[in-house]
Amino acid sequence: MNWYDTVFELIDMRSFSNLWFWIALAVVWSTASHWVLGVPFDMVQRAAKNGGQPEADLEDLVRINCNRILYIGRVSGLWIMGIACAILTALCMLGFLYRIEFAQALFLLGFPLSLVMALSLSTARRIEAEQLTGEALHRRMRLHRLFTQMIGVVAIFVTALWGMYQNMTFGALGG
Repeated sequence: MNWYDTVFELIDMRSFSNLWFWIALAVVWSTASHWVLGVPFDMVQRAAKNGGQPEADLEDLVRINCNRILYIGRVSGLWIMGIACAILTALCMLGFLYRIEFAQALFLLGFPLSLVMALSLSTARRIEAEQLTGEALHRRMRLHRLFTQMIGVVAIFVTALWGMYQNMTFGALGG
């Protein structure tokens, strides 16, 4: 057996029957729901509970990350959106039209994450426009996390259904 066969045996390109894909899916959504606008959510909870210095740290970090997100969006947002749409379209076509399972898996990971990125941009704009601080900022961050988690739950559910369908139809169970 050569190294190529060894690598592709370890990294099975049939994504939905591969444990590594499901681990990656769980890690992606766990990370996305923990880091709200680049701020760890436990920092939001600590600021809401204790106030004082944790509150000031939270407001500073949110301001820095919102400014960063908005700067990127204003300077190169259209380019990023165009490239992301092109990549997602290519993955969608390769995956669902040409039945390449790896492209399906990447699309089912990437498309919902693009929705979270759009949500992050919208939340950053709202925080900047309304100059949110204190409890209003905590509420906005909690809402952003809730919407991210809702997108994640739907994405995991759809991915699991599609993965089961793929495995039963084209995998070991389906022949």
